[in-house]
Amino acid sequence: MGILRRIGLCCALLLPCGAAFAQMEAIRARVDSLRALADSLESLLPPEAPLQRPAPSVEAADSLYDLWCTSLHTTDFDVPENIDSAHFASRVSDEVLLARLKAMNPAFALPFNETVKNYMIVYAEQRPRSMARVLGLSPYLMPMMEEAFSRYGLPLELKYMSIIESMMNPLARSKAGAVGMWQFMYQTAKLYDLNITSFVDERRDMVKSTDAAARYLRDAYRVLQDWPLAISAYNCGIGNVRKAIRRAGTTDFWSVYPYLPHETRGYVPAFVGAWYAMTYYKEYGLVPADVGMPAQVDTFHIRKNLHFKQIEEVAGIPEEEIRMLNPQYICDILPGSEGPCVLTLPYHRSAAFMAADPDSLYAHRASELLSEQILKGTDSPGAARPAGPKRHVVKSGESLSRIAARYGTTPDRLRKWNALRSDVLKVGQVLYVGGYAPGKAPSSVTTSSSYSLYVVKSGDTLSKIAAKYPGMTAKRLMEYNKIGADIKVGQKIKIPQK
Repeated sequence: MGILRRIGLCCALLLPCGAAFAQMEAIRARVDSLRALADSLESLLPPEAPLQRPAPSVEAADSLYDLWCTSLHTTDFDVPENIDSAHFASRVSDEVLLARLKAMNPAFALPFNETVKNYMIVYAEQRPRSMARVLGLSPYLMPMMEEAFSRYGLPLELKYMSIIESMMNPLARSKAGAVGMWQFMYQTAKLYDLNITSFVDERRDMVKSTDAAARYLRDAYRVLQDWPLAISAYNCGIGNVRKAIRRAGTTDFWSVYPYLPHETRGYVPAFVGAWYAMTYYKEYGLVPADVGMPAQVDTFHIRKNLHFKQIEEVAGIPEEEIRMLNPQYICDILPGSEGPCVLTLPYHRSAAFMAADPDSLYAHRASELLSEQILKGTDSPGAARPAGPKRHVVKSGESLSRIAARYGTTPDRLRKWNALRSDVLKVGQVLYVGGYAPGKAPSSVTTSSSYSLYVVKSGDTLSKIAAKYPGMTAKRLMEYNKIGADIKVGQKIKIPQK
């Protein structure tokens, strides 16, 4: 039966299974190349108007889920591009900032300079809505993270990296294709034993992805022997950090800093800024937001295929509540026949689930919800999803944020793929997910059976072009087209089909 945990979120037990240090040399090159383009803040959206909502009741499933989706997909967080050279004004003096930084009693030395100060100001003073949501999620997620980092003997403060990676959003997906709260690329996730199939993506599993992140950081520290450098390696890869060390001729972080990839230089300062804001949020008047998470959860091990809709219709547990706590099941199916799957439910729903007759539960609409055609992907773990965009028919009560959450994408991408001019949806409206709707692709794109052809426009770069296609990277475009980083207006770029 379920194992009640009081830490407030996924509490499935994990067996430590870290990669042996002796294997690090063999896999380092692969890990490095796959982390090079990861950007901790790319998945965050531009500001949206705040939503005014009453506090949801425990039974208001749709309201809870809508509030959860809103907290994930509505954010005011963005980092100014000139943050390294800017001078931000703070209502707190430098002396107070430095004194507070020292009082945080870190496990390793924290730097303080103009760049670090700017990030401290950004997180503590300039992004109140985003930080309020993070503070609201913290009681549920931080204890689980602390348990994972403690298991591997790591500084517990590393938990704050999840803020700069994704603002603690398990549904986050970067333009480079990194997924989940800890923003794992596909190959790196596989190296750290995260299961990715047609039905499960454990990069979105809050417990298992945290365990994998802890093991990656442990391995990075074993190689680099310095925490600021190991933290930087999480963003750009161990190889890129080692290259920067060789060029700098030292392992001093600020001496290595100018030689790190541009997108990585702000990573440690951002980490310090997020840590500072989480420590002193009360001094800035920040109040944790209500994110709609249940106070307690229960977990069950499922050993047969089970659809969320079967649980809803037999046990009376709203499908949206199930989806909220189990984001790793990307098709609303627990493929338990391939191995035990952990199902997390609000604790107040546990009795209803246990009271449901197992035979009735698994048999209910099984021929429809778990047909052979639907489940054929479970026979081949890791099988690729069907090519082309998915069709979604809008149902009553659905919003753009809720639909985006269901498919692990963002409202902004749904707008782009479907050429939407507003967020108003109609029941029965068809949306395309994962690609452009027919006739909606940009005019500069033509297609063939194996690739799309993009014509370079003024102002385009390979990074900007890659960002238009989910999962694409500038590096892959260069390799596929056998070109360098320099491109010209009118040049045709082949975009490989997934």
